[in-house]
Amino acid sequence: MANNSKIILGIDPGTLVMGYGIIEIKAQQPNIIVMGVLKLSKHKDHYHRLQQIHHRVHELILQYNPHACAIEAPFFGKNVQSMLKLGRAQGVAIATAMQQGVDVTEYSPKKVKQSITGNGNANKEQVWQMLQHILKFDERPEYLDATDALAVAVCHHFQDKLPVPDPGPKTIKKGKKSSWQQFMNENPGRVVR
Repeated sequence: MANNSKIILGIDPGTLVMGYGIIEIKAQQPNIIVMGVLKLSKHKDHYHRLQQIHHRVHELILQYNPHACAIEAPFFGKNVQSMLKLGRAQGVAIATAMQQGVDVTEYSPKKVKQSITGNGNANKEQVWQMLQHILKFDERPEYLDATDALAVAVCHHFQDKLPVPDPGPKTIKKGKKSSWQQFMNENPGRVVR
């Protein structure tokens, strides 16, 4: 890997299928390294599934040495038990990456779709087709969870390229304590008496 390249691991967490995709950025152009899925449905025990997620994410990090990990946030559904299980799967993937010293960024499904297709309500097929164009690949994976994971990685690359806005003079710096009194002193026009 050249010094001016960057590797991003994308994860689409799941309790039955976890998608993963790894891209390398060279000269600001994303290139696919690998994409795939971890099938978890054969494991009946939820805790064993979490162990498998930990193991696979750890393997991917050791093998590809990513600079960053981007993970899709769970969407809110009606089934509370499914949400809890999905949150645990996501948490295990995040903790595994952080344990290996890899920075993790979370993106909502809508943000990922917007970033890839320009439409926050795009379906999996539209995301896959746009990724084919961006990353120049022809294959259609058996599970679109793999391309969803690639989409998260590409979304992170696109967000990473955005210029950081100037915070301006009234932004409170991280680590500095603030209070209502400080706010009122800095914003007298916004205080109603």
